[in-house]
Amino acid sequence: MESAPKTLSLPLKTRFFLWFYGTGIDMITRKDGTVNRRLFNLVNFRCPPSSEPMNGVKTYDVVVDSTRNLWFRVFVPTQYTEEDLPVMVFFHGGGFISFSPDVVMYDDVCRKLAREVHAIVVSCDYPLAPEHRHPVQHDHGFDMLKLLDVEENMSKWLPKNANISRCFIAGDSAGGNIAHHVTQRASQFNFKQLKVIGLVMLQPFFGGEERTNSEIRMDGSTPFMSLKRTDWFWNAFMPQGEHCNRDHPVINVSGPNAVDISNIDFPPTIVVVAGFDILRDWQIKYYQWLKKSGKEAYLVDYPNMVHAFCFFPELPETDQLILEVKEFVHKVVCNLS
Repeated sequence: MESAPKTLSLPLKTRFFLWFYGTGIDMITRKDGTVNRRLFNLVNFRCPPSSEPMNGVKTYDVVVDSTRNLWFRVFVPTQYTEEDLPVMVFFHGGGFISFSPDVVMYDDVCRKLAREVHAIVVSCDYPLAPEHRHPVQHDHGFDMLKLLDVEENMSKWLPKNANISRCFIAGDSAGGNIAHHVTQRASQFNFKQLKVIGLVMLQPFFGGEERTNSEIRMDGSTPFMSLKRTDWFWNAFMPQGEHCNRDHPVINVSGPNAVDISNIDFPPTIVVVAGFDILRDWQIKYYQWLKKSGKEAYLVDYPNMVHAFCFFPELPETDQLILEVKEFVHKVVCNLS
């Protein structure tokens, strides 16, 4: 694993958008722990589903339960209609407080994953904090798997070539946190048809009480993520009044209160980290914890990148990341054959 370089070099366009996102977060997050939703909706650029293929992928939305905000967007690559395709259930990031599957940048990334990985991508929405706190997000994610496991739902919601017995869970940042916990629960649940065979962790959002070297060294010096923002996200996400700190197993997955996964059928996992991400050390700790627990895990390091770099198509590393995910998915599927 390469060590992180000392200076960050990014295109001006990328720097501008990272600054824009970071400034936007600071503007919508109030000191009293609430979110200015009205202001957020002004800059939360959404796009409708596309029944006609765009870049080789068509999309449609499925509303499961409007009262619970339980819905998802399906991404179907149109050039592989005769092939049996794995299903990738994706959870978006946003610090648990923002975004949805129809936000432009998540629509773009999931469209690219579907096309390049050759998979049916199911991008799930979930209630946002602080209006809805843990464990709502994780419960919604697991409920989505159980609903997809119902034959009637699967035939109605997914294309005929979707193979739910070859299911991957994926997520970036806060979505990565959700993806891990949903996968952990799925590994201990007896589904009828659905089987989680792989986990894709794109710079997952973990933390802990003790500040890591990457947090101390990079706080305030990298775009978008800072300790002030991550602490705000955790305070907004965890239940108020609950006696817990950042070593809660939901936050510090591999910490002193970690759940023992050594005896459960946890799937192969790919963990993506970046050199200029203050969460880097937590993500590496997570990878090491998986290995110590006897699980198949792969670490992919992009030493010159920042948090959320996969949303910037102008970066060559974005295409490299999609290729890494594709190779991981195909390797896991081939090992089952």
